Amino acid sequence: MQVLVRDNNIEQALKVLKKRMQREGIFREMKQRKAYEKPSERRVREAAEAVRRTRKAARKKAQREGLIAAPKRTLKPRTGAGAAPSPR
Repeated sequence: MQVLVRDNNIEQALKVLKKRMQREGIFREMKQRKAYEKPSERRVREAAEAVRRTRKAARKKAQREGLIAAPKRTLKPRTGAGAAPSPR
């Protein structure tokens, strides 16, 4: 995995690296490898993950087809340089 550092902005590069590692599941894998996991526990965990993935895929498919309502999105207030000034 490679992250480019632009304008010596190491904080931004670290933020990008952490986000990529999170997306790849590296942190989850490191946490699992901290301690030994019995083969029986591993099978149970992997089966539960498979069920979770299957249910999530079915839920998304039902939402796309309009069978169930999609969750309501909440708008986050914008902050920073692009935000509109607050009325006072």
